[in-house]
Amino acid sequence: MILGDLLDSPVRDADGSALGYVVDVRLVLDGPVDGLLAAPRLHGVLVSPRTGTSFLGYERTGVDAPALLARWFAWRHRGTFLVHWEDVQAVTEDAVILRPGHRRYAAGLLRVGA
Repeated sequence: MILGDLLDSPVRDADGSALGYVVDVRLVLDGPVDGLLAAPRLHGVLVSPRTGTSFLGYERTGVDAPALLARWFAWRHRGTFLVHWEDVQAVTEDAVILRPGHRRYAAGLLRVGA
């Protein structure tokens, strides 16, 4: 699977109800060492209920400059949530389908050292 295939895909729950669009993914470096770093693993997808556009890094807490852009992105992506990859039931040509009983997590990332 290519990341570009997931981005902007509609997201539906197990009943077929529309939840939003994939706007980003979360990767973690916890696999076997591959060179200097651990291999990446797909941790989850970020789902925005309103738009398929990216956060451009403004999902990180503490990113507030330029202020006008930070406020606009916060408003535009209100309600965005993270779904762990284990809660994805299927990825089809038409949508990303979540498992029944999937959990929603906060989308924001903490600033390093915060």
